[in-house]
This record gives sequence, structure tokens and C-alpha cells, in this order.
Amino acid sequence: MKRSYYIYTNGNIHRKDNTLQFTNSYNETRDIPIEQVKDIYFMSEMTLNTKFINFASKNQIPLHFFNYYSFYTGSFYPKEVLLAGNLLVKQVRHYDDDRKRIGIARKFIDAAAANIYRNLRYYNSRGKDVKKTMIEIDSLRKKILKTDSINELMGIEGNIRKQYYSAWNIIVDQQINFEKRVKNPPDNMINTMISFVNGLVYTRVLGEIYRTQLNPTISYLHEPGVRRFSLSLDLAEVFKPILGDRLIFSLLNKNQITENSFTKDLNYLHLKKDASRLISMKFDDMLKKTIRHKDLSKNVTYQHLIRLECYKLIKHLMGEKEYEGFKIWW
Repeated sequence: MKRSYYIYTNGNIHRKDNTLQFTNSYNETRDIPIEQVKDIYFMSEMTLNTKFINFASKNQIPLHFFNYYSFYTGSFYPKEVLLAGNLLVKQVRHYDDDRKRIGIARKFIDAAAANIYRNLRYYNSRGKDVKKTMIEIDSLRKKILKTDSINELMGIEGNIRKQYYSAWNIIVDQQINFEKRVKNPPDNMINTMISFVNGLVYTRVLGEIYRTQLNPTISYLHEPGVRRFSLSLDLAEVFKPILGDRLIFSLLNKNQITENSFTKDLNYLHLKKDASRLISMKFDDMLKKTIRHKDLSKNVTYQHLIRLECYKLIKHLMGEKEYEGFKIWW
């Protein structure tokens, strides 16, 4: 069974016959059978050559790169093998048509807001008084499907997130003093952690898009741009509350991640290697968990939920069934 590989040790990776061979800075080698690799996360300094990249591309293996601070920097996206010209045309037409575009974008934010609300309801039922925030977000949610522009929709989404983040100080047992979301660069341990975990969600969504006929550069909520897979950003909005935020709450409330997991002298901007590795491992564990899907009447993994979301979007674009974003029901 294929799986994701995270490489945290400096070294080099190359093709050796029909396997991947990794050699670390201590000159220790490890062979990785190519048929076991779904994608690779490079979390350290790595030397690789075009022979390796060509081999990865041939075997349909995306490569994701994170820098010293554990911030996502980019991906190598192999040549697409599931090409569908008809779908591509429809994907572009749904972007060019303002009515169709806003219709899809609303569904992304509607699902994201519903999942945020579910997170709050979960913790409120366990003695964390976030009822006021729930009321504010519920009021904002009612405006989503009435929006007429992407800017207006993004404004509502920003206000929902602002309210949501204000409740994190109550949800998290540690004293985190989290005031607002700051990026580029993050200014405290929570923002650093959010950036890293969101990067994991984004790349995992990108990997699932690759295994469908969707084009990852044509999006509806986020503006398509040069050198970015903006459709991944769209779909990640749906899953960040489920896969990202819930993981963060769990790690912090179990004291598996604390201030000591970050480099204090760098204003908590740097996530230590052991902490980064732990988060990656827990993230993979979460993706392997299964739920009983109420529509399919069978157990599916959290990982497969992302693929199903891609299929739902394809059906919408092809005019088969209107897209509804995934919402937690448990």
C-alpha cells in the first residue's frame, strides 16, 4: 500500500535501478521501493538530480518542499496522466461565468463555516464556553449564500475566522494568548503551527487532485495565479477545520506541543524538528482514521474524503449533480 514519506534528515536522494535510495549526512543509506511511495515531503536540506525527478514523475509521485522553519515552499507536480479536455473546458467556463463561479465559491465557504461551527459546538459541549462565538458565526453563516461577489464572500469568511480564532484561547488549555491570524511570517507559536499544519492539508489536497482529472490551477474562491495550485487552496478551506484545527487542538491540549516545541529566540517562528515530525506523524494517523459515510453506507478514511470531494466537484462541472461541500455530521 502506498504511503507518504517525510524526510527530516539532510542528505541526498537518487534513483537506484527501480528503487529510490536515500543517503543521509552520516553516509547511511536506505532503499525505498517505488511502488510504496505516494508522495514525498522534504523537510530538510536535500540534494537531488533530474534523473530522480524524471523517475518520480514517471511513477506519478508529487514532491513537496518545506523550508527550515517548516513552512511550505512549493511542490513538484508530475505530468498529468488523467487528462480530460472536456472537463478542462467546463472547468474554465465555470470560472469565466461569474454566476457559476460564485456559486461554487459559496459552497466552499458554507462547508468551511459549518465545520468551524461543529468544532465550536464540540468543545462547547465539553465545558468550553464558546457559545457567544457560536452565535456570532451562525449569524455570519446566514450571509454566505446571499453574497454576490468573491470579495464580499472573502470578507465574510475573514470575519468568521476572526470570531473563530478569538475562541481558541478558551478551547486550548494552555495559555496561548492568541489574538489574530498572522502570516508571512507568523508572529507566535500558534500562527507558526497553523501555517505548518495548513501546509500539510494543502499538499494532501493537491495530491488527491492529481489523482483526478481536475486541473489544479483553475479555481473559484481563490484567484488563479502564476505558479500556484489555487484549486487546492479552495478545497483545503473545507478540510482545514476538520484535519488541521482539530489536530492542533488535540496536540496542544495533550501538551504534546508546547512553547518548548519552538525556538524562542526566533520569536517562536521556528518549529523544532522533533515537533514537526510528531505533527506530521499525527496528521498521517488522522488521515488513516475511518468514518461511516452516511451517503455511501460504508467506511471511508479521512484521506478518501478529500478524493470524494474532488469527484463531487467534477460531477458539478459536468452538470451531473450540484456540488455541496463536505460538512461534519458527527
